[in-house]
Amino acid sequence: MAKSTSSKKARVLSSRETYRGPVFWVTTDEVLEPTGVRVRRDVVRHPGSVVVLAVDETDGGPRLLLEKQYRHAAGQFLYELPAGRIDKGENELRAAKRELLEETGYSARRWKRILHFWASPGFVAEAMSIYLAQDLRPGAAQPEDDEVIDLQLVPLKKAVDMVLSGAIQDAKTIAGVLWLDRQSRPMSRKT
Repeated sequence: MAKSTSSKKARVLSSRETYRGPVFWVTTDEVLEPTGVRVRRDVVRHPGSVVVLAVDETDGGPRLLLEKQYRHAAGQFLYELPAGRIDKGENELRAAKRELLEETGYSARRWKRILHFWASPGFVAEAMSIYLAQDLRPGAAQPEDDEVIDLQLVPLKKAVDMVLSGAIQDAKTIAGVLWLDRQSRPMSRKT
């Protein structure tokens, strides 16, 4: 019978920084993996990000605050939940509150961390947490100079349809929308 390697960790034999930018850095690591395989791994390092699933329930059902903005890496405009990196010395919740206010002008009275995941763990060391923000209050947005954001409050059913039709292609947004849809279903439909 094969020996379980699930509790073992990789052993980093060497690591060197090969790039450093303002948002992320890259290391080239020689690693002995738990399976015994020795490999080179180039890893994009990132301090972590927060995502805000801002939900408005004032008009008869959940509506999600979505942003539409141009993303150069994707080469197109994408629908996304508000999100951003965690600044040095900042905790996740503080970062989530800051990002929501900066990008949308909204603040929320109730907050709860609902999901935590790795963005693309094959080569990116970026963990993301999604925070549910409820009891929203509008205000003035304070976007960064390069952020041109179109805000929309979208009913949950429409957001789910946008995910299933491919209109929403951003992974963190897909995760948040489908989580909320699952939570919104009557108990008998969840099984």
